Amino acid sequence: MFFMRVVSGKYGGRPLKTLDGKTTRPTTDKVKGAIFNMIGPYFDGGRVLDLYAGSGSLGIEAVSRGMDSAVLVEKDRRAQAIVAENIAMTKEAARFELLKMESSRALEQLTGQFDLVLLDPPYAKEQIISDIEKMAEHKLLSEDIMVVCETDKSVDLPEEIADLGIWKQKIYGISKVTVYVR
Repeated sequence: MFFMRVVSGKYGGRPLKTLDGKTTRPTTDKVKGAIFNMIGPYFDGGRVLDLYAGSGSLGIEAVSRGMDSAVLVEKDRRAQAIVAENIAMTKEAARFELLKMESSRALEQLTGQFDLVLLDPPYAKEQIISDIEKMAEHKLLSEDIMVVCETDKSVDLPEEIADLGIWKQKIYGISKVTVYVR
């Protein structure tokens, strides 16, 4: 098991469990800290969607840093169990909702708007484009939306997707983080 922690905020320093093997690639604490410093680093409420939750670490970090609630979507059964344990660690389970399903099914079922969306899909480019287009179509994105995409550094995402454009982009080691806003 690969050890991670909540980097900052209310749950800062608490350990997070992750899954062994190749089904999920956890965002390292260093990259996670960099992502949140790039977009926040702290929030004044709001709702977050982590569409490929893996261990749930990004969604939990966002709530730790001030988001009101998080919806975590994960299809892998073993990863779902890890997400559930990590949510339990926060001792505020009511602030989290775990959807045990494919991301595409979740996007069909979700309602309400999100202020922050975290996308770290296994097959990046095409998936990110179609996910953002689908979220825009289903009106899941708030006026002040921030969509954070984590990909391999070799992936080039388009300047604009739906009515969002790239606000910031940075490379951290083998990862590239692209942030879209309205």
